[in-house]
Amino acid sequence: MTRVEMNRRQLVKGLLATGAVALAGTGCGGESAGATAVGKLSVGQVSQSIAFFPLFVATKKGYFKDEGVAFDDPPVLGNGSKVAAALKSGSIQVGGGVMTDVFKLSEIEDDIRLVADLVDKYYIDIITGKKFKGAAVSASLDERTKSLKGRKIGITGPGSGTEALVIYLFAKAGLDAKKDAELVNLGSEPTAALGALKNGQVDALSFAQPLAQQAEAAGTGTLYISPCRGDIPGLVDVSHGVFFTTQSVQKKKAKEIAAFQRALVRAKKDIRGNDTAEVKKLLAEYRSGMPDATLEALLPLLKSEIPATNAFKRSSFDAAVTFHKSAGLITKTPDYDRLVPSNLRET
Repeated sequence: MTRVEMNRRQLVKGLLATGAVALAGTGCGGESAGATAVGKLSVGQVSQSIAFFPLFVATKKGYFKDEGVAFDDPPVLGNGSKVAAALKSGSIQVGGGVMTDVFKLSEIEDDIRLVADLVDKYYIDIITGKKFKGAAVSASLDERTKSLKGRKIGITGPGSGTEALVIYLFAKAGLDAKKDAELVNLGSEPTAALGALKNGQVDALSFAQPLAQQAEAAGTGTLYISPCRGDIPGLVDVSHGVFFTTQSVQKKKAKEIAAFQRALVRAKKDIRGNDTAEVKKLLAEYRSGMPDATLEALLPLLKSEIPATNAFKRSSFDAAVTFHKSAGLITKTPDYDRLVPSNLRET
């Protein structure tokens, strides 16, 4: 072999080694052995409800890193309208919210696509303050809803899933939530919402889990109406907490989104698994300051509400459609086959 050929071989080996090092440095803070770097996504979420606990778990356990997808800490945007606006402006590529956001946005934009089903229950509750006087928790749903008439009810904001639940309940009882109650926009910060309830700024809250569990543990509120408890027929098995994107991002970032989905499934498996001590520890870190009693109350809920896969059951999707149409939140019937990519359909 000539000296020129030897030099060429050394040069090629050097370039290959440099490339391998560069590849190993990409992804979400570096790659684990055997992982393939994919790329980066920009992600935002509406709140720090239990719906986004799988995202936290997958991040803490390095699953996104393993799968080769990276993203910065997701901003908490406060309400679904802000998540939708951020997605459409391009400031985020994947939004975390509820089906209310998806359905309302898809009425005006035909390129919205679902990415993952996070909670297959309607996980928003009505919580009343300690001074609330009305029908007992054991009373009928109609009686409890009518007890909310004329009250100040805290929600995260207009167009949110928290507002949707109040509108739906009032409509079922022959009332108009926007005329027969005062809806107070509080944003998504749990501490502020609990403070408003405790101080009498509002009489009740419509808020995502785990706020009800926190309120009861602190002695500041009562879980008054809970879809997950079975209080509202038709809202037990229903697609609710979701990640969604646009068709253009879905095509442009197909590998990144696939890696994102794989990491979420791994986290869901852990949450639904038998190592409750680890899940409890992660949950305590996710929502720091929650008392032990609240954590214990949440653990069985997480196992029952968070699905094992990212797929959308047709029955749960249809239940969500019925809910939103009956509440007058949407006029068009969302197209399952358009909103749900073929790999996420479960009939």
